[in-house]
Amino acid sequence: MNILSIKEVVKVYQNYTALDHASFEVRKGSIFGLLGPNGAGKTTLIRIITGITRADEGHILLDGAPLNSHHPNEIGYMPEERGLYKKMKVADQLMYLAQLKGMSNEDAKKSIRFWFQRLGMEEWWNKKIEELSKGMQQKVQFVATVAHNPKLLILDEPFTGLDPLNADLLKEEIYKLNQKGVSILFSTHRMEQVEEICNDIVLINKGKILLNDSVKAVRNQFKQNQFVLQTDRAANEWSLPSGFEEVEADGYSRTFRVAAGHQSNELLMHLIQSGINIQSFHEVLPGLNEIFIKLVTQETEPSQPQNHHS
Repeated sequence: MNILSIKEVVKVYQNYTALDHASFEVRKGSIFGLLGPNGAGKTTLIRIITGITRADEGHILLDGAPLNSHHPNEIGYMPEERGLYKKMKVADQLMYLAQLKGMSNEDAKKSIRFWFQRLGMEEWWNKKIEELSKGMQQKVQFVATVAHNPKLLILDEPFTGLDPLNADLLKEEIYKLNQKGVSILFSTHRMEQVEEICNDIVLINKGKILLNDSVKAVRNQFKQNQFVLQTDRAANEWSLPSGFEEVEADGYSRTFRVAAGHQSNELLMHLIQSGINIQSFHEVLPGLNEIFIKLVTQETEPSQPQNHHS
């Protein structure tokens, strides 16, 4: 079952196509990465999902039902551009926002108190937003996003402006919400965060879907038969047999590529027979950053959309 289905969505602003027949699905209970360079169409898509703007063509289903006026209450959206009223007290603002999402006064207060305690914010209740640091404001924005218990969380660059300690705290809370069944759509430029946090990803560029699969499958798809091997013998004391090409050698470590028609096991057997002890051996999978840059800058031959995800 999917929490979100995007089907052939088109959005055109004057003569600029922000989304060009974009289609993908977000599995219920997953942490899903929405990736793309600036101007790729990510924010436009988020605005359509949250009901801020409408698609010109295509359909969006939330939890199996076409988007309707009740759905914004089931979504928590933390935009990259923070929108808090500077002069307003933190608690008043959060109470107001929670009630806009359909919560009763009592439920709103209970939920906000819970989150204040959880994130170590108890003493901020009567402070004004302008009195808080950027990182503290970020935590207030996070509470505003989750207080009404949404089933889908959309987080746009959620760790911007946070020190490592608070970024970890927020990450921990995101994991906990996900474990309770909340689906998360996570939009960012930071590929290392995506690799660490997300199960599945979609890569958008110029309004088109370039890639749509699990993080693991994407990294495997772009691997180049490269391995790293560490032995008890300096790399310059032994040579690679035919079918193995050296990429780099450093001390006791060696990175190599396996030619077509050969297998890495052949090298391991060769070493064992030569009396060389293998201390570690692993395949090198490309990082999402590398894949992202490769796909987005591929202008000579336009990339075909890839969709292995059912």
